[in-house]
Amino acid sequence: MEITGIISAIVIGLIIGAVARLIVPGRQDLPIWLTIVVGVVAAFIGTAIAGFAGYATTPGIDWWELITQVVLAVIGVYLVAGLRSGRGRASA
Repeated sequence: MEITGIISAIVIGLIIGAVARLIVPGRQDLPIWLTIVVGVVAAFIGTAIAGFAGYATTPGIDWWELITQVVLAVIGVYLVAGLRSGRGRASA
């Protein structure tokens, strides 16, 4: 991955994190920085998956790569929100 790919993955990740948070139903008790981190990680993993699957380089907008990244970000936000919601509970 080149430096332009890394920078674009970070920028796309910022947007993807916000979109994922809107898609996940209910209220997520996540700080914005954690949502951004989940989006950036999803963007990197989604780019890697698209590269391995062979649909990372297409003319125009890489819609399948973008969809892969958004799906991964939604899963990430859902999992992180679930982990954080159980964090403050006292065990009986």
